[in-house]
Amino acid sequence: MAAATATGDNLRSLIFKVEDGKASFSVLDQLLLPHETKYVPVNNVEDAWDAIRSMRIRGAPLIAIVAVLGLAVDLTSNEKTIQEIGATDDIKTYIYGKMAYLTTSRPTAVNLFNAMEELKGIVQKAPSSSTIDVIVKHAQFMLERDVSDNKAIGTHGADDLLSRHTHQDGVRLVTICNTGSLATASWGTALGVARELQCRNKLRSIAALETRPYNQGSRLTAYEIYTEKMNGTLICDSMAASYLKTKGADACVVGADRVCANGDTANKIGTFSLAIIAKEMGVEFFVASPFTTLDVELESGDKIEIEERPAGEMIESSGAPKDMACWNPAFDVTPAEYITGIITEKGVLKKSADGTFDVIGFVKKHSP
Repeated sequence: MAAATATGDNLRSLIFKVEDGKASFSVLDQLLLPHETKYVPVNNVEDAWDAIRSMRIRGAPLIAIVAVLGLAVDLTSNEKTIQEIGATDDIKTYIYGKMAYLTTSRPTAVNLFNAMEELKGIVQKAPSSSTIDVIVKHAQFMLERDVSDNKAIGTHGADDLLSRHTHQDGVRLVTICNTGSLATASWGTALGVARELQCRNKLRSIAALETRPYNQGSRLTAYEIYTEKMNGTLICDSMAASYLKTKGADACVVGADRVCANGDTANKIGTFSLAIIAKEMGVEFFVASPFTTLDVELESGDKIEIEERPAGEMIESSGAPKDMACWNPAFDVTPAEYITGIITEKGVLKKSADGTFDVIGFVKKHSP
């Protein structure tokens, strides 16, 4: 059984198949986009870890999915792992070790940790004899759930925006990084809102920030916008203020790697700057992310561990002197005061009368 993973073949982020109980898996190498389309096989948890860490795949929802799918492949198709399973007396402890290893790939995205905690709970309840089958079935379920959740995010976001922005041609958006099919199993989160508006003929325009230093906006989001024939424009990160002043926008919609209990949000570096500019310009600023991104265990953004990437990544993409010192955080934290609302598949969380987000209450209301 092959998993459908994108809105079209050009935007297929991964290929996952299960035949005769054995899983096979490959990911689209996003470092090569948009000029080359190449799928890289993932044969074990080490390959999955490397694909995540090297940013061949990225995006908080996709990171979690790739980790679980990589585990499924490792347990069913990696001969070394199969032999080790046959020699162990405690298969669950053995699997937990692989899960813990996968969580070290990238520390900021809470979706990865939540996915592993969810899977651990499922494994704990399963008979040891059927543990691997349960993991494979859950991996397939995760793919299906991600697509339906993303489409719900798009619907809720579009409904909310159109309830206030009533121009006959629709809504003007600005976004940063990549939050589309290439960051998820399909459709996307923040870019999924744009897709839903496009489907309703209500996407007036969308501007994508290039998102230095990895250029996810120019390489990936621009690619998706172009492929989907949206009325889109690419701008440099430093152009955001001038763009909002001269061209105008109704809302900024961005993704998230972690949303704290007070609404503080970690996302790709540059998001905080965009939020400050949006507030100054009177432009709404929305975070669009899966419900699993809401982390009620962290009180505020001050507690988020921010991943720092190698200096070479900045130097190679900027043309700077090779020995130049660099500070290269992958994410920043946008304080809740700059955020208008948080769009999830459960609905849109808005601020209470006192101007704060009740993330804990929202999670309690919508949790099983």
